[in-house]
Amino acid sequence: MSHLTANDLKTKGVAAIESVLAEHSEAIVSVRGKERFVVMDIAQYHYLRECELEVALAEARADLAAGRFVQESPEEHVARVKSAA
Repeated sequence: MSHLTANDLKTKGVAAIESVLAEHSEAIVSVRGKERFVVMDIAQYHYLRECELEVALAEARADLAAGRFVQESPEEHVARVKSAA
């Protein structure tokens, strides 16, 4: 993963991002020497979001298969959540 500085972004703008993303899928943006942000192509972002959703779905299916769920009415659910808080 390549690095950009906040100053690069200030002086070169989007061209600095485009230059890094032409060779790398992500770029870390550092501010005052500390890594603060990650910039990536929107297609890469969508891919990562899809991966997150796939993991969440797999976890939910595993919970269902293992019986780790509660079947209740909306009112019962609200009451249970309020009592847990």
